[in-house]
Amino acid sequence: MRGKSFRLLLLLAAMLLALGLAGCGGDDDDGDAGDTGAAETDGGEGGEGGTLVFAGAADPVVLDGALVSDGESLRVIDQIYESLVSLEPGTTELAPGLAQSWELSEDGLEYTFELQEGVTFHDGEPFNAEAVCFNFDRWYNFTGSFQNPSASYYWQTVFGGFAETDPESGAPEESFFESCEAVDEGTVVIRLTKPSSAILGALSLSNFSIASPAALEEFGADEGEVDAEGIFHPTGTFGTEHPIGTGPFKFVSWTRGESLALERNEDYWGEPASIDELIFRPIPDNAARLQALQSGEIQGYDLVEPQDISTIEGDESLQVLDRPPFNVGYIGINQAHPPLDQPEVRQAIAAAVNRQELVDTFYAGRGEVAHAFMPPDVIGYADDVTQYEYDPEAAQQLLQDAGVQTPVEITFCYPTDVSRPYMPDPQRNFEAIAADLNEAGFRIEPRSAPWSPDYLGLVDEGRCPLYLLGWTGDFGDPDNFVGTFFQNAQPAWGFENQEIFDILDEAEAETDLDAREGLYQDANRLIMDFLPGVPYVHTSPALAFAANIQGYVPSPVSLESFASVTIEE
Repeated sequence: MRGKSFRLLLLLAAMLLALGLAGCGGDDDDGDAGDTGAAETDGGEGGEGGTLVFAGAADPVVLDGALVSDGESLRVIDQIYESLVSLEPGTTELAPGLAQSWELSEDGLEYTFELQEGVTFHDGEPFNAEAVCFNFDRWYNFTGSFQNPSASYYWQTVFGGFAETDPESGAPEESFFESCEAVDEGTVVIRLTKPSSAILGALSLSNFSIASPAALEEFGADEGEVDAEGIFHPTGTFGTEHPIGTGPFKFVSWTRGESLALERNEDYWGEPASIDELIFRPIPDNAARLQALQSGEIQGYDLVEPQDISTIEGDESLQVLDRPPFNVGYIGINQAHPPLDQPEVRQAIAAAVNRQELVDTFYAGRGEVAHAFMPPDVIGYADDVTQYEYDPEAAQQLLQDAGVQTPVEITFCYPTDVSRPYMPDPQRNFEAIAADLNEAGFRIEPRSAPWSPDYLGLVDEGRCPLYLLGWTGDFGDPDNFVGTFFQNAQPAWGFENQEIFDILDEAEAETDLDAREGLYQDANRLIMDFLPGVPYVHTSPALAFAANIQGYVPSPVSLESFASVTIEE
């Protein structure tokens, strides 16, 4: 059924592009909040009330959607802010957000949005067309360290470059974005430099959520720097102490390593949240998250370890919720680090890894071996891509064919203090993969780093020859998978392949559904022949909650609103 919804969504997008039809589509009292135990129901205006404590695997990086790419940050951002376009709960189907409707021009270059009325930011400032354009113009005019790929990752992958792109920044020189015009108080026109069938879906991302212009200016949202390791750090207080959007929850306080507290927005323009208070706690260890749920210290958590599911299902006071599979875990190969630029060496890595055993051992029946960089249900998936079977002897022969001296010494990076849907325990995955590679003629040098911000920065800046990473799709479009990874040169991958870049450009701009599907199938074949990395797993992640928590709707893109959640007595 999900594959059908993808096709309907893309068909609708194609029709809209072709015909131009309308579519509708800080920390002063945080200690007490962090110590909250089992949920309490106090009642409250706008809902049943109570406090819910949810455990993530790590702290957010910063609460500014434009500057993050990690799920821990985006989960919190999605409660505070809203974007022009939203998704129907539990699906990847587009729905109205801060825009109540939209219309696309016949040439596919203009999106006209009619905005919701009566919306205000948490600081009391009005939401209007000028506020929307202020945000788009802010992103487009990022300069200096904000053009660093580890800073404005999503702007660069969706819209490309900037008004004045620094050629040494690593950002794309070309930009899809041309301008934003506030036609009147409730009408916005966003103009592109060339057609894109993926932009509308991309605007549902929390990375393009609309923040209060007054708060952005007052609290230094555009202050930041890159450290000696090439990792970007915002230095203003907007994203750490004063994040202000239009969402159903408002920021209260944040003490890193302990808790981040939100409260219900009593002036919310839509249906108000039921719970009074929402608290996020970072608990890196899987076992500790489960223990906290069992003791009532928390009421829910994500990234459930597969082997813990039977324990949770056997406890009548707890429940398991399944998130639709929409991800890929992979071994990234950075070709800027020789000899990884040789095809035979990359093929040897693929042949050396026993992916089936990895999935069987660590995913408890909730994973399947991946053969491409996107899930099979996404339009454009090709069943006939080149596959690399487990064969250590063949891997050794490929290294001989490459003429490299064995054992081949390679640094292999993996994250610590985090779980992701595609790798619940990164260290165990790393150890198994490293053992396979060592057996096949490699000598692996491990390098670990905390997920946020060090590990992501190391990868994005191209400092890891091999690395473990993955991706949970943001919206139901192949451009959000293979386009995100391979449509342009990126430091994390370290290669130039114009044939791949060109076909992904063509596929993104194509508005005919059948032609677009064929182009993405061809692109997937090229990618797996070229082998920029080794995809190894798709998973169906699980969440765990206390049994009295109702109304949480798991999303395939891992971003769920807590506004619909209730706490039953």
